[in-house]
Amino acid sequence: MPAIDRYTFLKEISLLAGASLLSAPGLTAMPTATKSAIKLGFVTYLWGKDWDLPTLIKNCRDTDIPGVELRVEHAHKVMPDLTAAQRLDVKKRFSDSPVQLIGLGTNQQFDYVDQSQLRASIERAKEFIRLSADVGGSGVKVKPNGLHKEVPVEKTLAQIGESLNELATYGATLGQQIRLEVHGEATQELPAIKQIMDVATHPNATICWNCNPQDLNGNGFQANFNLVSNRLGATCHVRELDRTDYPYQELLTNLTKINYKGWVLLECHTDPADKVASMKAQRAVFDRMIAKA
Repeated sequence: MPAIDRYTFLKEISLLAGASLLSAPGLTAMPTATKSAIKLGFVTYLWGKDWDLPTLIKNCRDTDIPGVELRVEHAHKVMPDLTAAQRLDVKKRFSDSPVQLIGLGTNQQFDYVDQSQLRASIERAKEFIRLSADVGGSGVKVKPNGLHKEVPVEKTLAQIGESLNELATYGATLGQQIRLEVHGEATQELPAIKQIMDVATHPNATICWNCNPQDLNGNGFQANFNLVSNRLGATCHVRELDRTDYPYQELLTNLTKINYKGWVLLECHTDPADKVASMKAQRAVFDRMIAKA
């Protein structure tokens, strides 16, 4: 056996001793902390609705918010009427910046009683899917968005689910996830969302959690979260995280426990005079809450 120096001998003995200790009865290795994969982003719902694209990107960069979902029909003007050259320009603006375009937030809905309206909404959603693919987004947000007294509830929920399946199939060919926002007076109830997703079985059809007061209905927040947590997509919408009327810490803790790797997007509802300062403040709140989660 070749000789080894004293340092190597002692090092190997110490490693063997450590392994023996860890395998001894009643002793376990110390847990190691892992950094959460959850990312903070921004929805241009109210705070960013009047910003053009350069201003929006600058404000997200300056507040260390590295991702954005663009609400359509707002001042950034990222809409299906953009030419091929204009779409490339939008894509380049994001790729040249540290801010990622997460996708487009549309108002397309699929509860219409009139089937021609339903078909028009599905086709319009496909236009936004193509647009998102062209400008570098990864998905499109849509809505359920209601129930109608002249139509059985189960029929409407099934229609929404079937519409999502069609869009999810189409979106998958372009690398675009379909994200159903938990939205609408009756359809934002989580049991209704669960019924929709039981029909929308395509794996590219997902849920965008929306932090509604109704999330606390029935058996409460935890039961409602567990009802649909296996179908969450790459985006969750939150209001101001330091509000006390919603269990935001519990939400982030739950997302951490399921190893969520998506985006928590600020869709704030207030109207502060200095929105950039408010974005910075929300960044700090998010970091504290994630550390606690």
